[in-house]
Amino acid sequence: MNAVCQSQVSIGMPVRNCERTLKIAVRSVQRQTYKDWELLLMDDGSTDRTAEIARNFRDARIKVFSDGVHRGLPARLNEAISLSSGKYFGRMDGDDVAYPERFARQIQYLENHSEVDLLGAGILVFKGGGHVRGTRTIWQTHEGICRRPWAGFYLPHPTWMGKTAWFRKHCYQPEAVRMEDQELMLRTYRTSRFASLEEILVGYREDSFSFRKSFSTRVHFAKLLIENSMQGKLSRFQAMRGVVEHSLKAMIEGIAVATGMPDQILRHRALPVNRNEVARWKKVWESLVDSEAGNIVPGFDVEVQVPR
Repeated sequence: MNAVCQSQVSIGMPVRNCERTLKIAVRSVQRQTYKDWELLLMDDGSTDRTAEIARNFRDARIKVFSDGVHRGLPARLNEAISLSSGKYFGRMDGDDVAYPERFARQIQYLENHSEVDLLGAGILVFKGGGHVRGTRTIWQTHEGICRRPWAGFYLPHPTWMGKTAWFRKHCYQPEAVRMEDQELMLRTYRTSRFASLEEILVGYREDSFSFRKSFSTRVHFAKLLIENSMQGKLSRFQAMRGVVEHSLKAMIEGIAVATGMPDQILRHRALPVNRNEVARWKKVWESLVDSEAGNIVPGFDVEVQVPR
């Protein structure tokens, strides 16, 4: 392998109007304990200073692509995959935070488990200036992740890392609006192997709940289930069960928004994290934040109940 031209892992980071969060996201990549990476920053027609900020990073491993056009997340991910030089391809968004050990842990696992095509990890959900909301359910095995395909797959998209060859074989579908990850997994889970590390390795920003985006995702996923049923990839019972489940969830979310309690949805989704994990996150966050830029919000706290 030519170490100058190739990296062990390529990270695709499509960004759009991320001027407030991009520095921290990129800084978390630069501070990885694993150094053999390249970061492909794909600007998706930002109208703020995102592209300018991206170009200001002085690191030969960071490559910025910007054409001033808004193409959407799936299209930009496909572009990043086609440009990747790494054996593995990983995902990040412009407002995520990668724990320092993320790349090392995931690459080690993939090297030791050649049968796994796609690997996720645990996430810590946060908002604003690093305030902890909680975590999410993680299934470590393929069987657990895929146990209810009609309801969705438990493998957080921002944590993905897998074989670049697998991503090139199974491209994202541009028409999979707000569900590109779920569509890809539904299309491939019968012939691929998924897994996840239980360890939390990604900080996932979730500042607010958008009913419009959530409703759009559920509608499109319901349509996808029906299409799969018609093609014989899912039984009619499975497809209808999924449609009913997503319809009920959309109804509950609509009621929460109508009654002025959208934040309760995010609270409900969050699972408690222990105090050691909160302390670990605080250390990661504070090492990345530039206090002189005013990014630290006084009173770092935990929003959810934290078990001892």
